[in-house]
Amino acid sequence: MKVIVDRVRCEGHGLCEEAAPQMFQLDDEGELMVLQDAEPVPAEQIEAVADAARTCPVGALRVES
Repeated sequence: MKVIVDRVRCEGHGLCEEAAPQMFQLDDEGELMVLQDAEPVPAEQIEAVADAARTCPVGALRVES
């Protein structure tokens, strides 16, 4: 599984950070940072990353298997 971030679409709402704080963080300018840029997504983070993608209000995150 890998996560694709559409940085153009991201508006910095921070819901992904709440859902998967070990994977996502907003910087001081509200830009999304992927903290664990591993591919595939670590097994212990799969559920949190999938939840983050589902909760993004603008669909800036996509999960591919």
